[in-house]
Formats: sequence, C-alpha cells, structure tokens
Amino acid sequence: MTVVSESSAIVNALRSGLVPSQGLEHFVTGLDPLVAVVSEELDFVAGGKGLSKWIRGEYGTGKTFAARYLCAKARQRKFATAEVQISINDTPLHHLEAVYRRLIERLETAGDGPNAFQAIVEGWLYQVGDEVTRLRGITEDDPGFADATEQRLEDKLADLSKRNPAYAQVLRAYHRATHDGDFATAQGLLAWLAGQPHTDRSVLKAAGVKGKVDGQAALTFLGGLLQLLRQSGYGGLVVVLDEVETIQRMNAQTREKSLNALRQLMDMLAKEELPGLYLVVTGTRDFFEGYKGLKALAPLYQRVQVNFDDDGRFDNLRAPQVRLLPFTDERLLTVGARIRALYPATNPSRVAARVDDRFLRALVGQVTAGFGGKVALAPRLFLRELIDVMDRVDIHDDYDPVERYRLELDDGKLTPEELAAKHGRSMDVAEEVAGEVADDPAEPHETAKRRLDG
Repeated sequence: MTVVSESSAIVNALRSGLVPSQGLEHFVTGLDPLVAVVSEELDFVAGGKGLSKWIRGEYGTGKTFAARYLCAKARQRKFATAEVQISINDTPLHHLEAVYRRLIERLETAGDGPNAFQAIVEGWLYQVGDEVTRLRGITEDDPGFADATEQRLEDKLADLSKRNPAYAQVLRAYHRATHDGDFATAQGLLAWLAGQPHTDRSVLKAAGVKGKVDGQAALTFLGGLLQLLRQSGYGGLVVVLDEVETIQRMNAQTREKSLNALRQLMDMLAKEELPGLYLVVTGTRDFFEGYKGLKALAPLYQRVQVNFDDDGRFDNLRAPQVRLLPFTDERLLTVGARIRALYPATNPSRVAARVDDRFLRALVGQVTAGFGGKVALAPRLFLRELIDVMDRVDIHDDYDPVERYRLELDDGKLTPEELAAKHGRSMDVAEEVAGEVADDPAEPHETAKRRLDG
C-alpha cells in the first residue's frame, strides 16, 4: 500500500469517528512501554505456551486502538491475529461458537491480510506437500504423490486426531476435494471448519462428520487452528476480545455464563491446552471492579486482580491486568499534529498554515470544554472535528477556521458516554443508556438523548 493510500485510509476512518485498521504507528502515543512488555510475552507464547493480557481503560483511553496496534505489532512478528467485538446480539460472549466464528472471519496475517483462514489452511497443505517432495523425492506429477501426501497428513494430524478427530477428518477431506478438483465440496468443508452453521449434509458426509460447531467444540477447533499455525511457522495467535464490558448489560444468568466462558479460557491456558494463544481482553474499570463484572466470579477476579500505582508511573506492565491512562491535553496535541502531518491534502501549505499549532490547541480546549473539561472523552470527537476542519481548508481557498469554525456538539454524533459528559450526567446513566441503545439499534441517538435529558 502506498503512503498516500494509507494516509487516506487513516483519515477516512477518523472522519467517521472510527479507529483505523492500518497505519496506527503513524500517530500512536504512550504505548511503547506496553508494547515492549507484550513483545516479551509473545516470545514466551511462541515457545508453545499460552498467556492472557487484560487491558483496562475508561471510555476515551483508546482500548480498541491499543489492542489493534498490539495486533499490528504481533503480525510483524509472524503471529496471526483476530479482533472480536463482543456484543449483546451479534457476538455474545457466552456463545463460544459465535465468538469462534467471528474469530475466523477476522483472522489476519501479515502475508495474507484479512480473511486469512483459507490461506492458512492452504499454506499448511502446501507445506505438507513440500515436505513429501523433500523427504521422499516425489514431485506433484508422480502418481504416488497424493497417497504420499495423505500419509504425511496422517503424521501431522496424529496429535490433533486424538483431541479433535472431526477437525482432522475435515482437513483430510478438504485435501482430497481440492486434489480431485471438487472445489464446491472443499469450500463447504472449509466453511464448516470456520464455524458456519449452515453446511450441506452431503458436504459433511464426504468427511464423515455431522452436526455443527457448538460452544464446547469451538474451543477444540481453536486448538486445531493453533496447531496449524505452529506447524506453518507462525509464532501463534493473538485474539482480542474487545468491549467485553457489554456483559454487564445482560441478565444475571447470561452474565454468569459469559464469565464462566472467560474462566474456561483461562483454565485452558493454565493447563497449556491452547499453546500459542495470546488472549487480550479489554474492559472498563466497572467491568474489572464492579459487581456485574469480574467480581461476580471470584476465581476469575482473583486471577487478574492487581494493585495499581497511585499515579500510574510505576504500574507493573508484566501483570495480567494493565491499565491505559487517560489522554492529556499534550497527548491530544501530539496526536493532532501527527494527523495533520499525514493528512493527504491537495493544498498542503494552506492546511499547514491555517491549521497551525495555535489552532490545534484552541480546538483541544473547545472539545474538552464541551465535555465538562474531561480530556479522556475528547480524542474521538477531537480527531473527527480536526479532519473536518482540514477538509474545509483544503477544499475552499477562502475558508479561515479561526474566523468561521464553531464547535457544535450535535447529540447525534456522540456516543452514550460522550452524551453523559456533555449533559453532566454520571457514567452510571451512560451505562444504562448504552444498554438502551443496544436494545433499540434503529434509533440509538434519539434513545440516548431522551434518556439523558431525563
């Protein structure tokens, strides 16, 4: 990807108030110490171990950004990565089959990019065939190549067959289907391995399996993926479970199931049943300390609970749980300057002159004041407003932001947390609003505004 297209991708995401999926290294701030520790832990995981990292931060501290940046750094170290956004309706945490399916859909590697599952499977099969050629001197044109490859597959799948015979059976059937040119069957088998629930029975019959991937099978299928990755030369897999705090808005029984799912993952990591997995879980302070969060399951809370330094300067970043500190005015200014530097302007000199450091500082002040002085809630909207101003300057040669720009905190542009800050409400109300938004997706902003206006 060219520098210009990457800059455009970054700006387009920020223009919509989203975290970019690429190029984060161009404007990241304050994460170097955490990245250094995670790099050490990834070395440990690459040795066939499993670990988890729990990232805690309030709204606006950049949990999604940090997790996405850690994934990008991990891919540079030949790890596969997957980000899974936990949600009440689409991907509930207690439905592990849904989590596994989203994981596979979002699987990414440095070489193959997003949607990398098929490339990983085919790369693994290619490597098996290459081993047959090297070890036995048989080329693909040899009539005995297919049988020799089948035998090598059996050797590679021996351990996996003991723990997850269905996964191994489908891999064998996928190899046979691709070798025979039956690509429809091959794609159906791959979809079943990916956790897709609607696979034709005739396809499954070819592999000698039936049914669909349920919650318990999802964890053994995850183990199968980890084995494929390790045998293919990857260091392992980084899985991010983002926005896990949504479980607090579920009923008590569902919350309990969700927390037990997390505990099950932790148990499997402790027993080394998921070698090569680096699990990253993000959440707010309330998730980590509230009675509807981790504290509702004492064994899980005790595993990840830590004592933080008073001001954050001496936090132990090697602990299972780490925290992201809120943005300051200076960090916001630094990010703004970096975004200005990479903005793909048609008239760069005009943008640089009119959106200067003085204007950046004034913009930080306006956005922060709009949220009652809470800098922590300002980054998303600040960057969105900054892009909007630079767009106007770049398009219109007579647009002067000093004279014409006025911040308008339109409720329709704000998240429930930002709405709470704007209206001077507590974060408890924001949590309730977030729940209402989840239940009323058709009119999220109107629902939130009504609730915050009392």
